[in-house]
Amino acid sequence: MKIIKSATLESLDAICVDVEATFTKGLPSFSIVGLASSAIQESKDRVKSALLTNDFKFPPKKITINLSPSDINKNGTHFDLSIALLVALYDTKVKFDDFYVFAELALDGTLKDNSSIFPLILSLAKKIGKLSVLVPKSIEDKIAMIPNIDVYSVKNLNEAIMFFNSKEKDKYKVAQYKMPCDTILVDGKQFYYNKKYELDFKDVKGQKVAKRAALIAASGNHNIIFEGSPGCGKSMIIKRLQYIMPPQTVEQILEKAKLDSLNLIEPNFDGRTVFRSPHHTSTRASIFGGGTINSKIGEIALSNNGILFFDELPHFPKAILESMREPLEDNKILISRVNSKTNYETKFLFACAMNPCPCGNLLSSTKECRCNDLEITRYKAKLSDPFCDRIDLFVTMNEVNYEDKADISSKEMYKMVLNAFRVQIKRGQSDLNGKLKDEDISKYCLLDSTCENILNLATTNYSLSFRSINKVLKVARTIADLEASENIKKEHIFEALSFRKR
Repeated sequence: MKIIKSATLESLDAICVDVEATFTKGLPSFSIVGLASSAIQESKDRVKSALLTNDFKFPPKKITINLSPSDINKNGTHFDLSIALLVALYDTKVKFDDFYVFAELALDGTLKDNSSIFPLILSLAKKIGKLSVLVPKSIEDKIAMIPNIDVYSVKNLNEAIMFFNSKEKDKYKVAQYKMPCDTILVDGKQFYYNKKYELDFKDVKGQKVAKRAALIAASGNHNIIFEGSPGCGKSMIIKRLQYIMPPQTVEQILEKAKLDSLNLIEPNFDGRTVFRSPHHTSTRASIFGGGTINSKIGEIALSNNGILFFDELPHFPKAILESMREPLEDNKILISRVNSKTNYETKFLFACAMNPCPCGNLLSSTKECRCNDLEITRYKAKLSDPFCDRIDLFVTMNEVNYEDKADISSKEMYKMVLNAFRVQIKRGQSDLNGKLKDEDISKYCLLDSTCENILNLATTNYSLSFRSINKVLKVARTIADLEASENIKKEHIFEALSFRKR
């Protein structure tokens, strides 16, 4: 019996699979067992065609391919090459060692990529650590982005056979690729970012308070809601947040690329933060993940380490808004289905835009509001207090004035974000201020007696909950970091309180 290592995806995690083969006497047949999907069963025809068109004789034996462990559903066309190698080299003494093999076969023996190979290898690298993989040459640059793995690439089935017969495998080895983005070294650790500002804050005229809130939100990864009349620049500001978000680790960039691959989007490794903006008619399953048997990834999981933007917030179904409370509070969500239970991380910046009333003119000084009191009350009631409690910054925006001018660019704002980011990393935080756990708040958000008195008074006057108090502390910590202040001062508390919902 011969064995080649491969893997299969279960939700977002890779499970190691041993591809086993036996060749016994009997009527010639070719079967694949081990809960193989129809895509794997179809590989029998692809393997036969690839072998026969490359002058290999198909063994006149009873061939049994087993995918072990046999009690786990397997899916994906990346098992093609493993199966073909076992059949082609059945009568030779070849050691497959600890190589993990991934490739789909074309009918002529050419090796092809599929959407699951990159997520599989990335997940394996996290789980196993150092490993050696054989992949199609067409995706060597993408796989070589993953650190701490040895990547070998071949073009077709013939080259793959030559690779395992060769004693000089290093000539097939791929050099480690560098991320195509800028880097910054903070406290001995490398982070990646992008200097291109396709959407710039210099296009936003006026709205100083809103831009200040956007700067705070980006610097500390704080959830934010903008409220204002139609056309005042709510969505305009939120869409520019993506370009001033803090740098990312290589793990975060690779995680984004993994999610892109699963979402059938070609990953680009450009260091840009992910930005997801589902429409308010989206279903609950599309937001949180769904599937009748196996759980499928949703928008909040795809937004991890990035921005999730809800435009026209009150128009989202109340069931969706209330279901957002868990991922916003715990920064993770558990999706349970018949055959699987999957935990997704949800450390995203939740950005929202909304009008002050159904017609949008409640705050306008030039247009008349056409809504009655009941309509306005119903509109506001769609956002419950527990939901609002999970928002760090509430911003009411003014109407646009023709005299307003641009006063700051994205480049200038990003410089301030970088400075605040350095402060947080050097302080030893594993998360940015907005995602600090309760035990970390008491460690990093210390107050003197004056600040404590101010916060206690605000708690009484504004009826702040414990969660709201923690939100104020985290926002004040970010404001202090922007001002390069080691300690939180009273002016930082006052500014943080000014962004609370009242």
